[in-house]
Amino acid sequence: MPAGSSGRPNADPGPGRTRRVEIARDLAIGGGAPLAFIAGPCVIESEKHALTMARALSKIAASAGIPLIFKSSFDKANRTSVGSFRGPGLREGLRILKMVRSEVGIPVLSDIHEPSQADLAAEVLDILQIPAFLCRQTDLLVAAGRSGKAVNIKKGQFLSPWEMKNAIDKVRSEGNDRVLVTERGTSFGYHNLVVDYRSLVVMRGFGFPIVMDATHSVQHPGGLGDRSGGDAEFIPYIARAAAAIGIDALFCEVHDNPPAAKSDGPNALYLDAVEPLLRAVVSIDALIRKT
Repeated sequence: MPAGSSGRPNADPGPGRTRRVEIARDLAIGGGAPLAFIAGPCVIESEKHALTMARALSKIAASAGIPLIFKSSFDKANRTSVGSFRGPGLREGLRILKMVRSEVGIPVLSDIHEPSQADLAAEVLDILQIPAFLCRQTDLLVAAGRSGKAVNIKKGQFLSPWEMKNAIDKVRSEGNDRVLVTERGTSFGYHNLVVDYRSLVVMRGFGFPIVMDATHSVQHPGGLGDRSGGDAEFIPYIARAAAAIGIDALFCEVHDNPPAAKSDGPNALYLDAVEPLLRAVVSIDALIRKT
């Protein structure tokens, strides 16, 4: 088994025992804080759609007793095709997310793709997210760390979990310890991903909160030629299995009509499937935290 920087695998602190990262007033992830839910449509499709989804998800999360962080991208800079919809862009996207934050009253998260975006994004976002394909980009990670905001680093599909320690250290080099690490599957041949659940344990050993992205993990990157496919029917199984291992937050891309979604529809969770999944995951989480 690959070793950590000490020459041996990192010691696992166990479920609920990672570092506590404050996200917003009365909301933290890790360190024994309640399981959190990060959710929303892959990309901002319109102001109306973002607000509708945020309000619906907020209501569902409250009913299930789980804190919500709304996620939607202002720009999908790594789409398969040059003709794919990318989103409204930095300034318009941040305006919409700021509206979601103020009108719905929930924290917001979005991706940044260039170091120059970090400061502007930090004026609005509660969490800056580093896309999986960019998780080794030193300048991007350092800029995110310098912002002072919480930073969610998605593990690259091409990396082992042990290598994520280097990405964490790049953010921390700016004195920012507010780091989350997300598992989202590992490349397994052409157009396919698999989840090695050992990675949750390995990355938890770094002491920072662990997030499971149950929707990108069922993606088929580039599987439809000019766009990605996916096996959305496996999302609940991925999520429940991760909860049984012990995670600090669950990440799901959610859409009210996935077949019509402008990005990642084949691996999005239907809105009406969210509440039963959350109730199952919360129950499993509660059981695991007692062990």
